[in-house]
Amino acid sequence: METARYGTIIDRVIPHFGTRSTELVRDLVLILCGTGLVAGLAQISIPWYPVPFTGQTLAVLLVGGVLGSRKGALALAFYFIIGALGAPIFSDQSGGWDIISGATGGYILGFIVAAAVVGWLAERGADRRVVAMIGALLLGNILIYAFGVPWLASWDPAGDGVAFGWAQAYKTGVQPFILGDLVKLAFAAALLPAGWALLQKSGVGHKNEEDGPKAGLL
Repeated sequence: METARYGTIIDRVIPHFGTRSTELVRDLVLILCGTGLVAGLAQISIPWYPVPFTGQTLAVLLVGGVLGSRKGALALAFYFIIGALGAPIFSDQSGGWDIISGATGGYILGFIVAAAVVGWLAERGADRRVVAMIGALLLGNILIYAFGVPWLASWDPAGDGVAFGWAQAYKTGVQPFILGDLVKLAFAAALLPAGWALLQKSGVGHKNEEDGPKAGLL
């Protein structure tokens, strides 16, 4: 049995309308805005070797929760691709394939999966309740680490065939970030349900919850 899909908060604020071409433009603009948000928050960075503290994970979780699974994943895939091609959109205005193949490439790849999963859960109502949103965002964080930590553990910093190792990967790529991730998670988990509550009070884009929004083109 298919789970009911209600859409995300952006479908209420900027509803689907018009022709196929205007729908496509709407979706592309939203995807680019999602990419821009991640790129912008990536520049809020505190140096730490080999994985810096940044605002990227907060942006990834918000993009997934706001845009939904497909547009959220596309926004992060676009972030991955244009960054890998050399655009200075990763932390500290870095870019290029060296970043992807380096210590943090797994985390960036994990962003795509995390945005897709958080978005999928948000489309099914998780973004309307704080507890459900905490669960969705926690899962998103775990997925980022599931890609990032093995990648970091297998990274060869000196190019001599000696991997960074699991112990070092946990010590430098997980442990220092736990508290910050919990703070960012709590902020995002409160923000989206609060946005829904505000929309309900204001009556913006009000519609029957059972109808759900159009799926959109992207």
